[in-house]
Amino acid sequence: MSDRVYKLIELTGTSTKSVEDAIQTAVARASETIRHMRWFEVVEIRGSINDDQVAQWQVTLKIGFALEDDAEALD
Repeated sequence: MSDRVYKLIELTGTSTKSVEDAIQTAVARASETIRHMRWFEVVEIRGSINDDQVAQWQVTLKIGFALEDDAEALD
């Protein structure tokens, strides 16, 4: 089947290192329970400040994944 249906979820990953690390954190965690992830879209970047320094990056992203058809679900 070539035509697909996709679902979007929204997650927020965090990191004390970088925006990229926050994205990687969210995608890695989602991969533990979601199959067929295809793309992500950054929705918002924000963070927290502690003692005049960036303490944490918070990145909200949407992750798109393909819904399984009946044949895939049986595999």
